[in-house]
Amino acid sequence: MKRAVIIGLTLFIVVFLAFQMMFTSVLINDAIYLLTDKSVTLEDVLEAGELTVLTRNNSHCYYLYREEPMGFEYELLKAFADHLGVRLNIEIVEKWEGLIPGLLKGRGAVVAASMTNTEKRRRKIAFSDPYMKVHQYIVVHRNNAHIKSTEDLNGREVHVRKGTSYHEQLLKLKKDGIDIKLALVDDVPTEELIRQVHEQEIEVTIADTNVALMNQRYYPEIVLTGIISRKQYLGWAVSPGAPRLLEEINAFFRKTRGNGLFAEIYNRYYQEAGVFDYVDLWRYRRSLNSRMPRFSVFINNAADKYGLDWRLLTAQIYQESHFRVQAKSHFGAYGLMQLTRTTAKALGVKDIYDPEENIIGGARHLKFLYDYFDRFTGDDRLYVALAAYNIGHGHVRDAQRLAKKMNLDPLKWSSLTRTLPMLKFKKYYQKTQFGYCRGDEPVTYVQRIRIYYDILKRQAIENIHVPP
Repeated sequence: MKRAVIIGLTLFIVVFLAFQMMFTSVLINDAIYLLTDKSVTLEDVLEAGELTVLTRNNSHCYYLYREEPMGFEYELLKAFADHLGVRLNIEIVEKWEGLIPGLLKGRGAVVAASMTNTEKRRRKIAFSDPYMKVHQYIVVHRNNAHIKSTEDLNGREVHVRKGTSYHEQLLKLKKDGIDIKLALVDDVPTEELIRQVHEQEIEVTIADTNVALMNQRYYPEIVLTGIISRKQYLGWAVSPGAPRLLEEINAFFRKTRGNGLFAEIYNRYYQEAGVFDYVDLWRYRRSLNSRMPRFSVFINNAADKYGLDWRLLTAQIYQESHFRVQAKSHFGAYGLMQLTRTTAKALGVKDIYDPEENIIGGARHLKFLYDYFDRFTGDDRLYVALAAYNIGHGHVRDAQRLAKKMNLDPLKWSSLTRTLPMLKFKKYYQKTQFGYCRGDEPVTYVQRIRIYYDILKRQAIENIHVPP
């Protein structure tokens, strides 16, 4: 009996000491982070006149397209730098695990990389107020759509990047008794894992709401089948020794939500996620490979002639006609770019069904509208030109005047997405110069072209000649 008691007591002491050592190790590691913290403060940023930000090179953080910086995080950061009156310097961190150490070593003032605010991370860094709510989704190929709950993950291999919030959540599920076979990868982006699911190279991965929905447009074979986490929050992070910088970030988020800037940037990247279903995207991809190549030379020539992006013209042609040469609408528009007889004549198009003439004419008309709306800037100018191509510049002007009456910025596409649909109601159109129009149609038209265009920018499509 005594022997059993002694053995039991010995085991207890061993377990207790092991736990204490593990706990002490965590505290020591956290203490090392804090002791070696080289915080970049708000004062440092203002004195240098430059905000250095640590982020990642992907479609929702930061990337270059035609040498122009883009990305949801980038646009927010640019606005924040302007808010502070300093230059923005983007520092790409090659490995996800390097973001927090890089921040604490003073490589940058802020981490802005769609980072989830977790308890483990809060022991090392300070998070801003959340700017986005997300869930973690199960992502599978549509052939595996039956995998839709945490219980369905039992016995399955799930690929995620090591050290992410996905990794943490799956460890919790394992602790709760779900026999998940973790396949941890070293700094492979979530987008790449989603691609591998799409190609059926792996069976399951996990992704946050924003990442998963954005990538559905690129990989239509994937489906989001179930949620495995409670609501989580994304935020920017600073070193613990930079409280004033954190306060300034939070003030900036409040300001941008109040003046509509945050919503404008958010909508540019995420509003249209999920607009298309599987059939839409499948048909588009098939047409790019089967129908589009015969028109590629005409598209490239027209793009070169009028200084347009061939990808934009391709996206517009698909929206207008699905690459059908003999397409004819109920409203008297013809050919690949759906020109009316009147417009075609004004543009010098003699054979409205001739693919080359039709494309050149449509490109010329789009360029005319782009030049016409020269008070708009950036993407807003492109979107309003496309809307005018669809509905006519007169109705766009009416929508601008209505926006001004509603104290909205008449030179922002986000304002016109609100006022154009109002022009189908007598209360509003009876006081306009050009009267009634189906104003929700150009909004949808631009939405769809934006997604088709984005897919072409993102993916290299075989058999399409890229202009030099």
